[in-house]
Amino acid sequence: MNESAPASSSITFSDAATPEDLLSFKQAFRRHAAGVAVITARDTQGAPVGFTATSLASLAAVPPLATFNMARSASSWPAIAETDRLVIHMLGRRNRGLAQIMAGPAAERFSGDHWTAGPHDLPVLTDVTAWMQGRIVERVQVHNSAVVIVQIETGALGPIDAPLLYHERFYHAPGDVLTD
Repeated sequence: MNESAPASSSITFSDAATPEDLLSFKQAFRRHAAGVAVITARDTQGAPVGFTATSLASLAAVPPLATFNMARSASSWPAIAETDRLVIHMLGRRNRGLAQIMAGPAAERFSGDHWTAGPHDLPVLTDVTAWMQGRIVERVQVHNSAVVIVQIETGALGPIDAPLLYHERFYHAPGDVLTD
């Protein structure tokens, strides 16, 4: 049995990587399908902020912890860096338009009736498959990015839907269910 998988091209991942290697790194992660979530909060002036995220993960069940990553250059980072609480929303297939709105221009993300004020007056998106409000317990800054750890305090389940996935820079929904 061959222990190494054949590679179509070699990539070097180091601090001295070439622009081509960095592009290959980004392309490799574009090939990894990820669920789509939206994170919302309020900035220090009380205005709603939010963004689409594909890095959401469950960290622990007891206590309930979730984590996501974001660029510290993102328009929402100043609010996430200063706030104590936020809301995590899981999106389904029916929420593709919502994902696009929340990934679009910051000034347009909360124009419309797709959200309401929730716990702690935080913006809660309507008709999502689930939302969870939580308290930020840690922010870990790594180079130009940050890992944010959130302890979940409350939330709700919405109508079930096929998951919304992001793959190769497009939104997708799963096709066939693989049973074996």
